[in-house]
Amino acid sequence: NCLFATGADLYLEYHVTGLHRCGASWKVERKGGSEKFDAVVLTIPVPQILQLQGDLGTLLSVQQREQLEGVRFSSRFAIALFFSPDVVFSFSWGARYVTDSHCIRYIAVDNKKRSSDAPGLGPSLVVHTSVPFGLAHLENDKDAIQSVILQELHRLLPDLPQPVSIKFQKWRYSQVLTSVPNCPGHMTILEQPLLICGGDAFTHSNFDGCVESALSVCKALQLSLDVQQNICL
Repeated sequence: NCLFATGADLYLEYHVTGLHRCGASWKVERKGGSEKFDAVVLTIPVPQILQLQGDLGTLLSVQQREQLEGVRFSSRFAIALFFSPDVVFSFSWGARYVTDSHCIRYIAVDNKKRSSDAPGLGPSLVVHTSVPFGLAHLENDKDAIQSVILQELHRLLPDLPQPVSIKFQKWRYSQVLTSVPNCPGHMTILEQPLLICGGDAFTHSNFDGCVESALSVCKALQLSLDVQQNICL
């Protein structure tokens, strides 16, 4: 993994709730505690950026706030089905775009899509719903929605074996429908201490958009670090 090869410490499942400016650093509040950082890069969905407590709201210019509030996302559901190692699917495709379903839009055999068959692990299937279905049922009961999707999946794939486990995901902020105007790649909220927003909302909604924004953020971050280093000299 390239990220681990950098030697960076990676922490997952942290729920950030607020940002507070503390002199030349940021105090990042999260559920269960807080930490200080010299620079912060936010890549969470734009609506969640606007929900952060603390100083962020007062630092946004009128134009920046208007641009962020104009970002729109689609919503959808996803289900992952995990199967035992001895399971062999009756179909040979690795991914399928579905056009004849009222709720399912995309099905993928995850290990085939990634070209990685791990020894001792069975295949897995990932199912995405359509945007209209996600929008219409976003606040509905999870179990009821899962039942509808699985019933439709078995209509599409009647020979599908019984999974050993199922994971359901409500994807409130799925794909970007309307990005920040002119697709700047990133948005610098404050130069010092540095606060940058990035992600596909600042470019366009696909993997290339994510990479494009990441490169834009890295360039801005490196420029800021170079400026600080020159000041120290």
